[in-house]
Parts: sequence; structure tokens; C-alpha cells
Amino acid sequence: MPALEHTSEITILGLVLWTLLLLASLATYRSLQTVLAGRKANSFNPSGKDLGAFGQRLTRAHANAYEFVPLALAVLVFAVATGQTPLTDGLSLWLLFFRVGQSLVHLVSTSIFAVTFRFIVFFIPQMAIVAFWCFQLLAVQ
Repeated sequence: MPALEHTSEITILGLVLWTLLLLASLATYRSLQTVLAGRKANSFNPSGKDLGAFGQRLTRAHANAYEFVPLALAVLVFAVATGQTPLTDGLSLWLLFFRVGQSLVHLVSTSIFAVTFRFIVFFIPQMAIVAFWCFQLLAVQ
């Protein structure tokens, strides 16, 4: 079995594992609410508004991941599939770092500072990196 050769490949797995961890955390949180608090399993609001402050932040952190991660994964998988990982390797681990960081800030607080910081960590590095990759990959074609 070949080893992971590029940081883009590591980042693909990292993004998937991080999203999976958020999903498992949310499932565990809701399961505990069902078992310990007697909530009906089919009674949860998809927005998480009925789970208290942390439950709502966890729900939104998970939603943020499934809203953005597929875009990053699509570009990274394209780069791997077409042998163009030299274009994505340099920034791929930074993307993973910023994605995890954004989620952690989301889990900790919804203060004005935290929301502003989260937006900056999302918009500037993450969206910019993916857009930059798209332009680079298109330029090579």
C-alpha cells in the first residue's frame, strides 16, 4: 500500500476526520440528551437551538464543516487525481489548521470578538486558499 505522498492527501484525510469528529461529537451529545434527559430521539431541532448554548455551537460548528469542507475536498481531490498536488501542497495543511481553528473557536464562544475572529479565519485564509487553488489549477489547464 503506498504511503501518503503529499500534504494535500494528508489534508483530505484531516478534513474528513475533523468533520467526522464533529459529527460523532454531535451524535454523542444528542444521544446523551436522549438517554440521560429523556428527550425523544426525533425531537431535536436541526439548528440545535433546543440543545442549550454548547449544543447549539456544536451543531453550528458541524454545519459549518459540511457546508465548506466539500468545496475544499473537491479541489484537493481534483489536484490529486490530475497529478497537480504541487499546486496545493504548500497551503493544504494551513487550510486544515484554519478549519480546525475556526471550529474550536465556534465551540468556545459566540461573543462578538469570537464571531468576528471566526469570520476572519474562515473568509480570508480558507476561502482565499480554495479560490487561489482553483485559479492555479485552471491556469495549468
